[in-house]
Formats: sequence, C-alpha cells, structure tokens
Amino acid sequence: MSDTSDTEQNRFTARASRYARVGANMGGVAARIAGSMLTGRSSAGDRANAAALTRALGGLKGPLMKVAQLLATIPEALPAEYAEELRQLQSEAPPMPYVFVRRRMAAELGPDWLGRFAAFEKEPAAAASLGQVHRATAKDGTKLACKLQYPDMESAVEADLKQLGLLFALHRQIDGAIDTSEIREEIGARIREELDYTREAKHAALYAAMLADEELIRVPRVIPALSTRRLLTMEWLEGEKLLAFKQAPQEIRNRLATAMFKAWWHPFSQYGVIHGDPHLGNYTVFRDAQGEAGGINLLDYGCIRIFPPSFVGGVVDLYRGLQSNDEARTIHAYETWGFRNLSRELVEILNIWARFIYGPLLDDRVRSVADGIAPGQYGRAEAQRVHKALKEKGPVRIPREFVFMDRAAIGLGGVFLHLAAELNFFALFNAEIEDFSLARVTQRQEKALRDAGLDETR
Repeated sequence: MSDTSDTEQNRFTARASRYARVGANMGGVAARIAGSMLTGRSSAGDRANAAALTRALGGLKGPLMKVAQLLATIPEALPAEYAEELRQLQSEAPPMPYVFVRRRMAAELGPDWLGRFAAFEKEPAAAASLGQVHRATAKDGTKLACKLQYPDMESAVEADLKQLGLLFALHRQIDGAIDTSEIREEIGARIREELDYTREAKHAALYAAMLADEELIRVPRVIPALSTRRLLTMEWLEGEKLLAFKQAPQEIRNRLATAMFKAWWHPFSQYGVIHGDPHLGNYTVFRDAQGEAGGINLLDYGCIRIFPPSFVGGVVDLYRGLQSNDEARTIHAYETWGFRNLSRELVEILNIWARFIYGPLLDDRVRSVADGIAPGQYGRAEAQRVHKALKEKGPVRIPREFVFMDRAAIGLGGVFLHLAAELNFFALFNAEIEDFSLARVTQRQEKALRDAGLDETR
C-alpha cells in the first residue's frame, strides 16, 4: 500500500514540477513575444530565446510540445523567430521506462497482458508527445505496433491548454489583426480527441474504407482485442522514412508525392475528411514486389478533421471563383466557411492567401509546388503580406475549420518541396472534384462515418 502511495505522490510531485516549469517557460516566452510584436523587430536575442524555449519543450512529454508544433505551422500565429525554431521541434520526448510500460499495459489489458503477445519489445520504437510505440508480435505471428499513452495525459492537456489560452489572450491584446479565439478552440478540441485511442481506431477504419481503392496508400489494420481508450494496437507496416527518398529518381519522388496528394485530397473532396497532421514521422514508404518505392504507409490517425459537406463546397466554389474571376462566387465561398462582414478590401486580402494555396492547382502544367522556396519558408511571405494588410483593414475572425485545413495544406506543400516533386497538380485536383456535388459528398460521408462507428454531427 505504501508503494502505491509513494508512487502516486511521486507522480503528483512530477506533475506539479512540470506545470510550474511549463508556466515559467510560457510566462517568459509570452513576455518576449510581446516585446517582439510591440517593437516589430527581429533580433539575435529573440532567436536565442526561441531556441531555448524549443529545447525546454523538447524535453517534455505531453501536449504542449504538440501545441508548439501546431502553432509553428499556422502562419503568423507567432513571430517569425519563434515559429522557425518551433517548426524544427520533433516528437523526441524521453521514452517512458519499461517499469512504467509494464504498469500501463497491465492497467489497459490486465495483469496477464504479456501472455497475450508472442513477443513484446521493451524498448520503444518511437517516443512522441502523447505516447510511445512498441513493436510486438501477435500469437498468430502478425507484426504489431502498440501505441501506449503516457499517464495523466488528460490533466496535462488541460493544464497546457490553459497556458495556450494565456498566450493567445496576449496575442489578441497586442496584435488585433487576427482574432485567434477560434484557433484556440479548434486546437483544444482536436488535442482532446487525440487522447481517445478508441476514436483513433475508428478513424483508421474510416481511412481504410476511403482509401480502399488507392494502390499507392496503405492503412494499418487495428487489432480491437488488444486496444483500449489509451492503448492502440495496429499491424506493423514495414517502411522507410520519406526523406530517405529525397535523392531518388524523379519518377520515384513524383510517385510518392502523388500518393501524398491522393491521401489528403481524396478523403477531403469525396468525404469531407482530412488528415490534419503533416508531421513527416506519420508516413513511411513501402517497397513493391520489385523492391522499388511503391507508395506510402499512413500511420497515425489521431488528428483527423471531419467537415460538414458545405465546407467542401466552399473549397470548390473558391477554386472555381478564382479560376473564372467570379467575385460573387468567391465571396459566397468565404461566407460558407464562416467569414462575416467581409468588405471588398478584406476579400482581396483573403484572396492573397487563397491564390497562394490554390496556385499550383490552377496552373495546368507539370511544375513544382513552389519553385525556389525553401520548405521552412513555404507560405511565410504570403502570410506576412496578409497580416500586414489585415492590421490596416481588419480585424478578421478566422473560422475554426481553417486551422487544420491551412496547417495540413502547408504541411503537404512542404512534403512536395522536400521531394522536389514535379507534377500536374491541376490535373490531379480536377480529377478529385470532377463529379463533385454536395448531395454526393453528404451521402458518402454519412455512410463512411456510420460504417466506421463515427455516426455523429460535426
């Protein structure tokens, strides 16, 4: 009994220490961000402070590291120095020791948990912000990936989201160009969903159905008997890191980029669903029977965004509006998404960003996604132009659906840049929206969600 009490006390002390450290870090960075915003200047000091914050966050298990990664991919959510440093932050938190793994596995599968596997590796194959992955083997010989959530993640999420709220409140007071209240709500909702591995299992089933006919994309099968709300067991898909193919022949790089395009745009255009986490660690490359790069394994399903079909209609309307310079259709698209009280000046400002996102899709030729732009700078110049204009003509309230739509689009573009892919993005996109209709998307979405056990109103 005393061992249990000591353990609980140690966990409480560790949590208290962590929250105090997080609070100090966020308080310090908030003050520095305020100074950067007020002066409008970049400095070597800002870069050093941002680098120090990144190191501190990188040593934490928990959602704040994920929040930092999210913010770094939302243009103009943070000053450039902080965004650039945080963009480098990878999910490399120190792994949970095996003594804690055993306790966590017993809590999820019972005291005889180890006997339910033919083998279970003590050392994690990957350690991320909310949990870690262990390789295992099922009784029938199937290779498995067991994603085990760290303890006390729900309380850590709520503590970190409070810190995020403080940062956004400061942002609104200092820089009123963009109302970030919806951004905070959206990030909070998605991270809370990521804690529910039962839901993630349903997301995986949803993607398996949506991408069933796509030979370039593989989705792992979930093992329900070895999964719980905080443990997700899926088949292990063998693969290599995507960036290992940066020097591959152009044909191979184009094939992988095409797979990424289809993995993102097909579920969205046909079902109103996107994979909202563009982290390169969520994809690996599988080899075909001839030993060539055959396509991608899509590994993580925590950050999935399900949109109302009308939102998809807005995406198509904006595309067609920009294509034909139809101002009325363009304005209708923005209003469909939830933008309100749009003057002609605000529409033109939003169109700066829209033309950047849609640019490759409007250009009917083989091309790179953004010639001459480094992956870390993709979208930054356009975002700064929009931000400057909004300070003069705004403010504008960004609808919450935009957060992961923009984040995923920027992340996808970054992958294309890493691969130096040369594709006809116009042809790929138009093939996806060729038979678009709201009724068809609604019908497909309702059936897919129902079949995956996600029958809900979003």
